[in-house]
This record gives sequence, structure tokens and C-alpha cells, in this order.
Amino acid sequence: MPPPAAPTPPPAEPLPNSPDSTSPAEEAEADAGGTPSRAGPVGTVNWGTGTLVGVFTGLLYGGAKEANANVSKDAEVMLKMGSTTDKREQYRLMRDAMEKRFIRVAKGSLVGGARLGMFTATFFGIQNLLIENRGVHDVFNIAGAGSATAAAFGLILPGSPMWRARNVLVGSALGAGICFPLGWVQLKLAEKANLEIENSKSPSDLQGNQSRVGAAIDRLENSLRK
Repeated sequence: MPPPAAPTPPPAEPLPNSPDSTSPAEEAEADAGGTPSRAGPVGTVNWGTGTLVGVFTGLLYGGAKEANANVSKDAEVMLKMGSTTDKREQYRLMRDAMEKRFIRVAKGSLVGGARLGMFTATFFGIQNLLIENRGVHDVFNIAGAGSATAAAFGLILPGSPMWRARNVLVGSALGAGICFPLGWVQLKLAEKANLEIENSKSPSDLQGNQSRVGAAIDRLENSLRK
């Protein structure tokens, strides 16, 4: 006679910190047809977005700076044009002045965009590296990234070794001193904005969004069955 079969053990419940456990918000999002979103720490900036913003800002700043610097040179061209009565000579002077202005403005824009783009790329790259290594995003990451970036740019400036060492020390101190209060303000504003967004989302709004998503899925299934 065979021995009686052992009773089947009940399924173990996943632990709260286990990878199989999901929060109610993630389950609701998965039921709606999406994947659970994992947001980064508060106040983090995407590396690519920050670099693009830095490049475009540098382009605008460099072009505007060179355009303002050409005011005195335009005055010299106008004096030369007024001292001659030859129309061809005036046209040649005006054409040369416009070509030189375009080249200077374009060069200033490219140089400014490259410099500020490299600075922002280095800053946000170091900041993201500190966030990954420390596992938390706080004002010390921003201050450390600013200090390291300013020190690196002070090191590559032309000059003697003593001059570069001085630039590294001064840049490191200034970078940390400037980025610390700015980083604190940025994190506080980001936390306040996230808190207001969470407070604005009521349970009725979430249920309404889920019902609309479910209705859209039902309509899609009905159209596919037809």
C-alpha cells in the first residue's frame, strides 16, 4: 500500500524587500498595460539634456559677445566709407566688414558652445558618478562635482606648473563655494515641486485614469476581434 501523499505547502509570500514584491502603484501601472517606472533621485539632471543646454547657451553667449565687440570695428568701417566717394570702394568695404563680422560671430559661437558644453558635460558626468557610488543625491554631490570640474579646467589652462597649481586650488574652492548654495536651492525646489505634484494627484484622479486606460484597452480588443 503506497504511503499517503504529503500535503502541498502553501505558496510563500514575497518579502517586502524581495525583487518579486511590487508596490500597489506598480501593480496598478502593470495592470494598465505599462511597465513600472523607477524614477531617479530628486533633483537629478540627465547628462545629455544638461550637455545640450550648455552647448546652446554657450553658442548664444559666444555669438552675442562677439557681436557686441564688433561695434567699434563697425564705426571704423563707417569712417572709411565716409572718407571715399567711390561707390565700388564703399561696397567692397561693406562686404568685407560683413564677412569678417560673420566669421567672428560664428567662431565665437562655436568656441563658446564647445567650452560651456565641455564644462556641463564634465560637471553632470562627475555628479552622476558620485550619485552612483554614494547611492544618494544630496548637496555634497553637487558641490563635489563643481569643485572637481573647476579644478580640472584650471589644470588645463596655459601657464607654468605653479600657475596651474594655483588655478586648481582656486577653482576647487570657488567651485565648491558656488555650487553648495546653488545645489541646496535646487534640491529644495525639486522636493517642493515633487511634493506639490503628489498632493495634486488624488485617488479619484488615479482611478479615473485607470478606468480610461482600461476602456481604451477594451475598445482596442473589440476592434481587433471584429
